Amino acid sequence: MRRSLPSSPDQTPFAARSPGSPGVIRSLFPYIWPTDSLETRLRVVVAMLLLIGAKVANVFIPIFYKHAIDALTPGATVGGANAVLTVPLGLILAYGLARVASLVFAELRDAVFATVAQRTIRRVALSVFRHLHALSLRFHLERQTGGLTRSLERGTRAIESLLRYTLFSIAPTLVEIALVCGVLWSLFSGWFALATFVTVAGYILYTFFVSEWRIQFRRVMNDTDSKANTKAIDSLLNFETVKYFGNEDHEARRYDSALQSYEKAAVRSQQSLSLLNIGQSAIISIGLALVMGMAANGIVQGTMSLGDFVLVNTYLLQLYQPLNFFGVVYREIKQSLTDIESMVTLLGVDREVDDAPGAPALAVDGAELRFEGVEFGYDPRRPILKGVSFTVPAGKTVAIVGPSGAGKSTISRLLFRFYDTNAGRVLIDGQDIRGVTQTSLRAAIGIVPQDTVLFNDTVFYNIAYGRVGASPAEVEQAARLAHIHDFVMSLPDGYQTMVGERGLKLSGGEKQRVAIARTILKNPAILLFDEATSALDTHTEREIQANLREVSRGRTTLVIAHRLSTVIDADDILVLEAGRVIERGRHAELLAANGAYAALWTRQQEATQGAALAGDASAGDAVPEVVVG
Repeated sequence: MRRSLPSSPDQTPFAARSPGSPGVIRSLFPYIWPTDSLETRLRVVVAMLLLIGAKVANVFIPIFYKHAIDALTPGATVGGANAVLTVPLGLILAYGLARVASLVFAELRDAVFATVAQRTIRRVALSVFRHLHALSLRFHLERQTGGLTRSLERGTRAIESLLRYTLFSIAPTLVEIALVCGVLWSLFSGWFALATFVTVAGYILYTFFVSEWRIQFRRVMNDTDSKANTKAIDSLLNFETVKYFGNEDHEARRYDSALQSYEKAAVRSQQSLSLLNIGQSAIISIGLALVMGMAANGIVQGTMSLGDFVLVNTYLLQLYQPLNFFGVVYREIKQSLTDIESMVTLLGVDREVDDAPGAPALAVDGAELRFEGVEFGYDPRRPILKGVSFTVPAGKTVAIVGPSGAGKSTISRLLFRFYDTNAGRVLIDGQDIRGVTQTSLRAAIGIVPQDTVLFNDTVFYNIAYGRVGASPAEVEQAARLAHIHDFVMSLPDGYQTMVGERGLKLSGGEKQRVAIARTILKNPAILLFDEATSALDTHTEREIQANLREVSRGRTTLVIAHRLSTVIDADDILVLEAGRVIERGRHAELLAANGAYAALWTRQQEATQGAALAGDASAGDAVPEVVVG
């Protein structure tokens, strides 16, 4: 279900539009002119007034210059003999003041609008961030982190360029062109205005068509840049794997191949840019020579003064300066729109899992968990769960065991509502989890996963992540209950110790205890242990299992496990195979039934005993416990 867009700019994602569409610019309007910020709207108004002031001052600069030249021309008289000495000084002063005013207005405009631009970027970036976190697990399992981060980086950076060039370059330049043509028409003749207009129109059309043609090279550059960045990040994130297999040269070749593609696209882009610049310069030069020739002919015929010649020249140079910049502006806008394209595409991705309109918060009263006829498949052609039903009574512990691929971890993902069921229901205290808010649902559940991934921050931060804002005393108490406080205090930096990327500076057991402490601090009504000890050695597993039993006492607990020895005390055990519950009961009952559970138990016990014997025979070498299934 796709949620309707909220009115707040901080939460409103862009509409999914093509990058060349005016809709992209229209999508920025709620951020530039927010209904909840009078200050921002005042800044926009003041910036527009300063922009107009700068352009008006700019138009008067050549007029003051012309009159000063005419006053200084030999034979010119203005008000008497001393006019040559006094009038030009006033005109020169006015000329200087007009130039200063134009510059001051422009700089003040940029200073006033800077807050609007940066606030817009911040709000859009926040919208992107919120939207990405709102997307389903399916999207995040399929995404490429390197390409995604580069798309976001380019997209947010391009917003500033788009705002600056659109509001303060394109519109003002067109207004100035109209003003200059009008002045030339009124002071001289329509031919000057026509020649100027034709030159400008030719320049703009040439810029438009060539820029449209070369935009394809920019897209290729972006694609190849993202691929190269993705390969680099993927390789560095898997640094140890690269070292294990000695594939440094292979990774370097893959990265270089992507860089070569980028190199070719970049060269073609630069070559096409040179062609564009040559054509623009030729058009400007021809137009300038034509109008200056007309002005020179007017002087020869006595219909124009030297000041008029200088006026025409100054106007054209003054006009062609922003016009020349207009070519750069157009290219930058097109490139910005291209850079925003991938971000707009991201923001157009359906959330897949979303809160129902007006959904209430989950009301927990005992925390009974129930699956009713749940069917689910990541791909409709390959069902994973086939009518699974079970109940975890409030305060009880239920374990789910079975071979790999049976659908055990899928149950945990459905419980957290990372996906919605294809059929059937998941209920907590009789409430369908699809009818309550995801925030309240996940606040009620705590998980200790098989692979605990920590943030590249301190031990304190990673434990406190269970309840943001918890006091140091509460964090330390959670660490004590998880039996990790003493270990943390033995570190040189204590709770301020950095754990490294993904927590790689800690051992598996230490990371699991941090995960337990984090869950204790969260204080959830329902606990989920998703193969929380299957990646640990036997000694560490026993210690962690003791911690987990202590934490789960009196709470509704769902345990997903490979090792049957970890769930023998569960109130109920479900045996899952091929997406169906084929057996259920307590440990002793299932052994007595001599079915699938008993066979799995026997195989695991034999494997464990075999591993122990092998360990005795290998002079003390550690042999990891073998897990069947």
